[in-house]
Parts: sequence; structure tokens; C-alpha cells
Amino acid sequence: MSTASNETAKPKIIFYTYHDCPWAHRVHIALHALGLEYEEVIIDLDRPRDEWYLKINPRGVVPTLSYNGAIISESAIIATFLADAHPGTLLPPSTAPSGALTRARISFFVDAYVNKVLPLGRKLQHLIFDSAPAAEISATTTAVVDAFAKEIEPLLDGSKEGYPVADPFFLGSLQITLAEVLTGPFLLRLLDFSKPSIGLLPQGLATAIAQRIPAFHAWAQRVVKEKSVNYIWDAERAAKKTNVKIEAKKAAGQ
Repeated sequence: MSTASNETAKPKIIFYTYHDCPWAHRVHIALHALGLEYEEVIIDLDRPRDEWYLKINPRGVVPTLSYNGAIISESAIIATFLADAHPGTLLPPSTAPSGALTRARISFFVDAYVNKVLPLGRKLQHLIFDSAPAAEISATTTAVVDAFAKEIEPLLDGSKEGYPVADPFFLGSLQITLAEVLTGPFLLRLLDFSKPSIGLLPQGLATAIAQRIPAFHAWAQRVVKEKSVNYIWDAERAAKKTNVKIEAKKAAGQ
């Protein structure tokens, strides 16, 4: 009787996660998109880490993945590893025709989102948490949209050389790519937290995005409708936990 090789055997995956952590959410998207089965272990980030988990990940953060006994941490590293270990539509091999270039463009896009846009979004959220003056919130809202328009929109609307229209997904892919895996959790929070029913981000932000950066708006709407992206997401639960933290911070006088 032959035994399946390591490459073809079903991997044993244990995923240490917390559903309301956007970084861990990235790995949920990758696992679901690749159709991989896994054992889930929830790590409560609202309490001190247990010693057993610190032995697995001394930093005490999530996500952490045990893949056939090998421990891998940090969301982008885990997601990229899974995409490479299980080749498919998320990420082409670097040896494939145009594979290295596609990987570089995905990396550039994610870097622009995480390092150029996301910090401004965090600043905006903190201003709202701190009940900052309306003028400061308005100016920062405009800065967020400006950053999207400068850094992200040209990579989606076809105006940047070498970057085709993202329809339906990045670089014209018919299925989500690693670009959507690594930005999807933030898109969900951006769109849902700016809804009037939640109100954790200014309502004017959603309006400005729809009007000023239509390619991003259309792409983001398609991404958040994907089951791989939204299957663990509960906007009301996440908003409730965020509000609890805001009130605790205010009560502590911080």
C-alpha cells in the first residue's frame, strides 16, 4: 500500500485565532478560500495569555498556525505560506509566466493599503473615540479619502500602467487573490463601521468613498460579499466590543 507524500496528504492544521482581530481574520479568509480544513482554537485577547499558549507563541498574539507541527506566526506570512503550499488563484508561483510580477504587484498594493491608508483610518477612529472637534474629524476624513484616491484607486481603475481594472477582483482576477485576503478584514470594518446603525466611523466617509473613488468602492463591495471574506464576521458584535473598550477608556480618564 502506498503512502501519500507530504505534498499531497491532507495537512494537519491548528489555527489559534480570535474572531474580532482583523489580522487573524486574514488567515480565516485564506483557509476558506483554499478549502482547507483546520482545528480552531480561540485565544481570548481580552485576558492574559495562558502559559501553554505562550509556549507556542511567546509574543502571545494571534494569529498562529500549526501546520503539520510547524509553528508559523504573523498574518501576512501565514497567508502567503498557505497560498504557496496550496497553489491556486490566490497567488501564482514566482516561476509561472508573469508570476513574479503579479506577486510584486499584489505586495505593492497591500503595502500601500496597510502603510499609506490604514494609519490614517486608525487616526480617524481614535479621534472619534476621543470626541475630537468636528473640524478635526472632518479634515482627517478627507485625508483618508485623499490617501485612497492617491495610493489605491489608480491600482484598481486601470489608470496605472500594468494594473488592469480590478473587475471583479485585483488585476482582473475572476476569484479573490492574496490582495483581497490581506485587505478584506479592513474593508469590512471600513464599510460596516461607517453605517448609520453602527456609527464608529463618520457617515460622510462612505459617501465620499462612493463619490470620489468609484473603482475602490465597487471593488470593496464585491470583496465583502465573498463568503471567504465574511463568514466569521459579525459587525454588531465587533461594534459592541469596540464600544465597550471606548467606554472603559473614558471611565479610566485616558
